[in-house]
Amino acid sequence: MSSFLKNIFAPIITGLAIAAFIIMFVFQIVKVDGTSMYPNLQNNEHVIVWKLGKIREDSVIVFNAYGVDKNNPNVQKNTKYVKRVIGMPGDTIEYKNNGDLYVNGKYQPQNYITKQQRTTGTLNLLLPEAKGVTLGTGKTFKVPDNAYFVLGDNRSDSNDSRYYGFVPKNKVVGVAKAPFWSKNHKLINDYQSAN
Repeated sequence: MSSFLKNIFAPIITGLAIAAFIIMFVFQIVKVDGTSMYPNLQNNEHVIVWKLGKIREDSVIVFNAYGVDKNNPNVQKNTKYVKRVIGMPGDTIEYKNNGDLYVNGKYQPQNYITKQQRTTGTLNLLLPEAKGVTLGTGKTFKVPDNAYFVLGDNRSDSNDSRYYGFVPKNKVVGVAKAPFWSKNHKLINDYQSAN
């Protein structure tokens, strides 16, 4: 190969290698498909998946649904879901009939959703509860080690851990970050429970 061609292709190949590294290990952009996170994330809205982000309670995460959601026959190997972490590994969850959420006995206000979504949205189930998940006053369940309990913000229209169970850590792609021009970006990027 001539030095002329090397001078042309070397920067292109280097650039492509750097881009591939960033997409594989640092961040990528994904499109929200559906209304399960409405109104905080809109259908067709783009979010950044920060692969190095620290997952904590109330983080919004992106995970590979293949092998997790076995109820949906349309899930393919590259299908990703966007949901909010309600329970961390080892947490004990109680979701009462009045919509109050307790994690390890501590009240969680869920200020990112309406009272209606906290109550009827969460508790009027569309499908049978997943194995290990029991919702309602006096019912508790424990999130397994190395897994998360996730719910969509639009609880009445969300296919989430209530139906397919816990999301293994190794299925998580990263933490979702909404761009600053998204009107609800703080409820996605910076939300922390006011405990």
